[in-house]
Amino acid sequence: MWYKLGKWVLRNRLPLIITVLLSTAVMTFFASKVQRSYDFAKAIPLDHPKYLEYEAFKQKFGEDGSLLVVGFQKNDLFQLGFFQSFTSLQKEMKKVTGVEDVLSISAAVNLVKDSATEKLKTTLIFPDTIQTQEQLDSSKQILFNLPFYKGLFYNPDSNVYMIAVRLNKEVLNSKKRNASVDGIVKLVTAFEEKQKVTMHLSGLPHVRTVMSTRIAEEMQFFLLGSVLLSALILLIFFRSFSAMWLSMAVVVIGVIWSLATIVFFGYKITILNALIPPLMVVIGIPNCIYFLNKFHTEYKKTGDKHQSLVNMIGRMGIVTLFCNIAAAIGFAVFALTKSQILREFGIVAGINIMVLFVISFTLIPIVLSYLPAPKQRHVRYLENERLNRWLMRIENWVFNHPKYIYTATAVLIIVSVLGVMRLKSVGYIVDDLPQNDKLYVDLKFFEKHFSGVMPLEIVVDTKRKQGVTRSIKSLTNIDSLVYYLQSRPEIGKALAVTEGLKFARQAYYDSDSNMYTVPNEFDLAFLAPYLRMKGDSSNKNNNFVKLVANFMDSTQQKARISVNMADVGSDSLPKILAAVQQKAEELFNGDSLTYALMINKGEVKPADIDSSKLKRTADIQLTGTSIIFVEGSRFIINGLKESIFWAFLLIAICMLYLFRSFRILICSLIPNIVPLVITAGVMGWVGIPLKPSTVLVFSVALGIAIDVTIRFLINYKQELPLHKHDVQETVKQTIRQTGISIIYTSLVLVAGFIIFCFSGFGGTKALGWLTSLTLLVAMITNLVLLPVLLITTSKKRTYRS
Repeated sequence: MWYKLGKWVLRNRLPLIITVLLSTAVMTFFASKVQRSYDFAKAIPLDHPKYLEYEAFKQKFGEDGSLLVVGFQKNDLFQLGFFQSFTSLQKEMKKVTGVEDVLSISAAVNLVKDSATEKLKTTLIFPDTIQTQEQLDSSKQILFNLPFYKGLFYNPDSNVYMIAVRLNKEVLNSKKRNASVDGIVKLVTAFEEKQKVTMHLSGLPHVRTVMSTRIAEEMQFFLLGSVLLSALILLIFFRSFSAMWLSMAVVVIGVIWSLATIVFFGYKITILNALIPPLMVVIGIPNCIYFLNKFHTEYKKTGDKHQSLVNMIGRMGIVTLFCNIAAAIGFAVFALTKSQILREFGIVAGINIMVLFVISFTLIPIVLSYLPAPKQRHVRYLENERLNRWLMRIENWVFNHPKYIYTATAVLIIVSVLGVMRLKSVGYIVDDLPQNDKLYVDLKFFEKHFSGVMPLEIVVDTKRKQGVTRSIKSLTNIDSLVYYLQSRPEIGKALAVTEGLKFARQAYYDSDSNMYTVPNEFDLAFLAPYLRMKGDSSNKNNNFVKLVANFMDSTQQKARISVNMADVGSDSLPKILAAVQQKAEELFNGDSLTYALMINKGEVKPADIDSSKLKRTADIQLTGTSIIFVEGSRFIINGLKESIFWAFLLIAICMLYLFRSFRILICSLIPNIVPLVITAGVMGWVGIPLKPSTVLVFSVALGIAIDVTIRFLINYKQELPLHKHDVQETVKQTIRQTGISIIYTSLVLVAGFIIFCFSGFGGTKALGWLTSLTLLVAMITNLVLLPVLLITTSKKRTYRS
């Protein structure tokens, strides 16, 4: 069939090449429309309860990750000249498009009791009219007398100060965010240079913007690097510019189709699918090497270009098809996961790997038919003396030292398994960045002085209207939870409605800082008139009113506790969250938990207890970006583990169909399992944790490494009848015939993945060198271990298929 298909392709070469070129022109138009993603990757399923809770929270209380923070350390901040420049910086920030508010000590307000109107008035602590050092010092004393702002906008122990810039929701989720963040960064940089003070920027808007920009830049770098490096290697191998340009044309067309596919499906460029274009280059080049190598081999035998092309398609068509199917499976299995980002990556990569096969199968023989016949220098690489000497050594080991091969393999597996036992699973929101990167350094600056910038939200549902403000117990419990949160070193200043009430109580008692406590029933009665500010038009833009309103819903049934925390990682974070949840349950539902425990232990009977005592008085819900990150990391890692299983299963089915032999199936899988185990062992011994970027290695490497196995075994199956089913002779000829192309292909693949080692993201870098390691080991196992397995498992010297 494949020989007939080869003749058909060559007979219809003109309409086929026109079709390929025209369709590629159309796809180029769509590829030009590809856009970057400005959201955090949707790792968690959109129908997951945690995601739905998070979306419900945002609908009720607004975005939790909209703050860009600017921090600096300054012992003499309250020196008049510097402070005026500091205030001017914030005024300029407010003018930046997309900025809704700028909060810091210079914009902080104080509550002052007005006995005549029975209201709390807000006044700026630092008025715009400050002109003297004495006025500034007086305002400074007012600030330091207000516990509300301590740990929120300044750290008195280290003299570190922070500006919080709130960005508009629509701007955050669009490309306009770049302009807004860049505008703030320029103002901060100018201030830094003028005042000679080191400024630090962080917060989710800044982290997302910087990372999305770097992803786009790296995609271009990797794409260009992989193309140039592949072109250079091909030129060295084949000594032919025509072969090089033909191969480049195939992979460039594949890249265009992959970008157009992203647009067709309505996806955007994320940290994962940004890898697809360079991967198309890396995966497409072996197709070209397989076809060109077979063409040159056949031409050297026959001297007939047309017949050589037919033989190339006839012999290599099925090989390349199943190699691409295996690679496509390695990627497409990600589409079976529940993670949106993995699903997008799997769908686009899987489809376009098969597109690469179609492009290679049609374009390469057609273009070769128009080109002149190969010259002697173009086929000289087939007689590479150095590689042939290595192949002879491999033959010697395979036929004379199989026990040593098995022993070495067993030792490596044992050492690797011990390494696997040391593997840990942990991920951080910005752990893909090197520790000397400014983005990482700035994040650690805020973790050191403010316990971090990663949002965590706690929603307390009292289950009844006005249950927050009309119950002293509810307020006391909220305040107790706030104190617990602030006792944990990885959690920063907590904001809740109780903090606002404590601020108001302090104001009522003439700004006595000792009165910064939760109001009792007596206080609430007197404070009620002072707190009725919401309907006052003069206070509609009052920061304090907005603060109190933001931490309760309109019915005052639900209260929100908002904190920022350190990027502690996916291993520690669940433990912290569990502890917070347990503490909250103890505070709000302690009685019901106690009685339920007594019933479970049989200490009391349910009938002996008042049913009201068993009712939960509040529902506690933890949500926010930090929660979504933990769930997303878990889904990605579990999804990748599942995808490896499905990849093995589907590839095994393909191999079984292709070779119709369980013996061959086992022989084909072992040389590809060993490299994966060795790579996992290396990760364990070196201390590289399991996280989304590193787990990805195993499925990708399996899908690509199996190509070498298919190439070897199909050639073995084709050669077997020619050598009267003599297994040993067939293995020997297969090593000689496929060895060079396997080595060339593996080196190109390794070179293609090595490019990723130049990434600024640790995960991408790990993907590069770990995949390269796996492919190198797979090349060795397929050239050494696979032949030994074929010989050992054959019952006779001759084998009947």
